[in-house]
Amino acid sequence: MDGRDSSAVDDSAGAAVILRVLRVSLHVGFAVLLLVALARLLAAGVSGVAWLRLALALCLAGVYLAGTVLEKRHSVRPDRFDPRPYAAWWLAAVCLLWLLLVWGSADFVWLAFPLFFLQLHVLSRGPALLAIAASTLLVIAALWFHNGGPAGSPPQLPLMLGPAIGAAFAVVTGLAYRALYREAENQRLAAEELRSTREELARSQRAAGTAAERTRLAREIHDTLAQGFSSIVLMGRSAEQALDAGDTGTARSRIRTVQETAAANLAEARNFVRGLQSPELERSSLANSLHRLCAQTETEAAARGAVLCCRLEIEGTPAELPIPYRTTLLRAAQASLANVLTHAHAGTAVVTLSYLGTEVAMDIFDDGAGFDPSAAPTRTDGSGYGLTALRDRVAALAGTLDVESAPGEGTVVAIRLPLEDGAPPPAATGADRKEAQ
Repeated sequence: MDGRDSSAVDDSAGAAVILRVLRVSLHVGFAVLLLVALARLLAAGVSGVAWLRLALALCLAGVYLAGTVLEKRHSVRPDRFDPRPYAAWWLAAVCLLWLLLVWGSADFVWLAFPLFFLQLHVLSRGPALLAIAASTLLVIAALWFHNGGPAGSPPQLPLMLGPAIGAAFAVVTGLAYRALYREAENQRLAAEELRSTREELARSQRAAGTAAERTRLAREIHDTLAQGFSSIVLMGRSAEQALDAGDTGTARSRIRTVQETAAANLAEARNFVRGLQSPELERSSLANSLHRLCAQTETEAAARGAVLCCRLEIEGTPAELPIPYRTTLLRAAQASLANVLTHAHAGTAVVTLSYLGTEVAMDIFDDGAGFDPSAAPTRTDGSGYGLTALRDRVAALAGTLDVESAPGEGTVVAIRLPLEDGAPPPAATGADRKEAQ
């Protein structure tokens, strides 16, 4: 949570505390004034009409308490009964009981002041001000009446001034309370929206991370395990055909290739679990790995009954390359030569690795059938994923990938990876230095 988040939450919490104190003070004030009036009523002796006043006072206490309890329960548990649609009716019942008590005794007049705040809280501003004005006039009239004002004579100024000042104070305080209440609600809603936004952002980031990991695994599986299994199937069939023809030497060679490929696939699978670089690159340099890849490509082409000459050429002075660079270039060569074997029907394939000072480049050329890159078919069996995966790998390193081909004119896959000031980004490790040696 950043500073803005905590500030919004602190402001909302502070306003909520103030509102809670004001609300509790209102209820306590109402209870104290009602208890004082009841004490004076009981002190005067309960007989005749006084019993009715006592019953009305207890009824007022019960109605008031029921409304406040229901409001509190709903604020704590919003799934409980919501009393807000009935708040105006509850206020009307409280005011009616109060008026009946005021008619019988002046001791209940002073309950008007907490009622002013209730009217401002429950009613909208216009009706609330009218209700307060009417209540103030009733208080003045009740005080004048209970103090034995002469018939036809207006109430005296002190009798009018006290209730009027109290009503004005209640209006100012109540309006400030309403403004504070609205501000607290706005801050609460803003804090909830902020939390919701943060949770949604966290979910989006998790989903993006999951999608990126799936894409990475799809690339790795396509460029390693899938091609390895394809080679195993092909070599197994070739070994079976050699056995049927009685050529045990060729069958033994094919089975040995199957074993080596299966071992390499097993190492790649374990590598996925560890999340490390290619096992091929752990054992030797990029150049040696590419040499072995070219030899393996020729062997697989022979198993298919084709003749393919595949060679590696290195230009420029080799430089230290970080693991991601070496892995990307090796995967690019694997994917491109796999396409040459499967689709090109070529007689020659050349992998050129060039160190150009400000960038490292790899070109994979074949003299095969070629194709129209703009009309490359999209296959649903997973076999058409290589070029897409390769573009993603290169783009992740801020590089470029270009495919130049035309039907009958062969294909060139050109990859360029930038180096910073003639050197790779600062990710080279001891394995990189060993390769350069």
